[in-house]
Amino acid sequence: MNATPDLTLWGAGTSRTIRAHWAMHELGLSYKVKPIGPRTGETKTAEYTRLNPRQKIPLLQDGDFCIGESAAIVAYLSRMYSTPERSLIPESTHDYAAWLEWCFFVVAELDSTSLYVMRRHRADALGHIYGVAPEVVAQAAEYFRGQLRHVEVALADGRPFLMGERFSSADILLTTCLDWAIAYGVGICENALPYLERIQRRAAYQRAVAANAPAAPVAVGPAKL
Repeated sequence: MNATPDLTLWGAGTSRTIRAHWAMHELGLSYKVKPIGPRTGETKTAEYTRLNPRQKIPLLQDGDFCIGESAAIVAYLSRMYSTPERSLIPESTHDYAAWLEWCFFVVAELDSTSLYVMRRHRADALGHIYGVAPEVVAQAAEYFRGQLRHVEVALADGRPFLMGERFSSADILLTTCLDWAIAYGVGICENALPYLERIQRRAAYQRAVAANAPAAPVAVGPAKL
């Protein structure tokens, strides 16, 4: 682990940028924020394009290393900066495999295949760019509810977190999708309601929500135990 990380997070204001903010607060990391937004022109500057040719947010700079894609950033931070006191990733081989399965499931099935399809084709979101398609939106919402059955079954045994008794970065990914689904009026399964309320009471989550919409570039200090 890097003892003195030099972390800068580019991006704020979306359901994906909050994931990186949240992971760093859970891990107690200090970092700088450059709160650029999507589709504002800020991701297309020469400076940012040199760092991230995909011109997407979020992007994490760790010294001279850069990594994009919100789930990849969270996974990197989980691997690089978890400690015995603050860990976002399981240690055992089988638990690690289950963690990977949850992370890939959330990103592939709940986010990109469902919620982001809705975002692209809703009239009040990106429909003006990709085309308004109410039937597509309705089918994507139905698909989301069907896939959420996996979460409903897992949480039925009363576990506090996806991986059991310990919070992990898989919970970060899931919670952001649950928040997003509620905002879009999709609805979530009954078992997910107390889970979501419990997660939202975490101090790191609340700090991440605040940090995800700063008014100006700020330096964010480490979270306290």
